[in-house]
Amino acid sequence: MPDDDYIIVFTTCNSAEIASLISDMLVSQKLAACVNIVKGVESVYQWQGKIERDNEILLIIKTRQALFSQLEHMIQELHDYELPEIIAVPVKIGEKNYLNWIHSATLTTEL
Repeated sequence: MPDDDYIIVFTTCNSAEIASLISDMLVSQKLAACVNIVKGVESVYQWQGKIERDNEILLIIKTRQALFSQLEHMIQELHDYELPEIIAVPVKIGEKNYLNWIHSATLTTEL
């Protein structure tokens, strides 16, 4: 297992229903080991030339880099945003047993 295989993916949702749907599907399809659902996030952003402010729900998704394309596709399919945030950052270091758990919890989806 390479050290740089693990990533954290962020996406935001505008409803608890969409957040739960995406989270449940990613975990059940073994595209993510765990998804944290963080409610009460206020987002300020520029969209189509205007400053927008929305209450959103942040999903923090623990997975592996090898699964990013499949995970990205599933989020795009389930999301109701025209342009959903799907951003991944590498996990540079982590507790070995936790990283092993992420690996084993997502293992069966590899081709």
